[in-house]
Amino acid sequence: MNIETAVPSQFERLVAIWESSVRATHHFLQESDIAALRPLLLNAYLPNLKVVIARDETGMIHGFLGVDDNRIEMLFVDDVSRGKGVGKLLLTYAVDHFCANEVDVNEQNPQGVAFYRHMGFVQVGRSEVDGQGNPFPLLHMKLDKDAWTRA
Repeated sequence: MNIETAVPSQFERLVAIWESSVRATHHFLQESDIAALRPLLLNAYLPNLKVVIARDETGMIHGFLGVDDNRIEMLFVDDVSRGKGVGKLLLTYAVDHFCANEVDVNEQNPQGVAFYRHMGFVQVGRSEVDGQGNPFPLLHMKLDKDAWTRA
């Protein structure tokens, strides 16, 4: 699996990965929430972040990560590729190459919360609403460098 910088021609595939991942892990979202987020992801979020992809030797993209400064803004792995180390590979790349050490994760996404905790992130705060003001609480997490070395 290789990590590469994403290009705009790949954004449609990244949106498909996002949707696959969200449907597998974000059970609190309604169809209307997903429909509202899809164009934001494609037209506002992806073009304004540093985005890297995890691509296999056949050229298939299995996951992606977007960062802004030291903050991981998104990390999504295609549902069929979950549990195979893609998320860990992307997260490790973000920490090593972008000095990423902060992330917000939906509290109602226990798999995501468990993943970041396993990787050495600790909760440092909580918000009642998400970035769009929706009632989906966010956990604010920061990388514990001592825990990271053990992950």
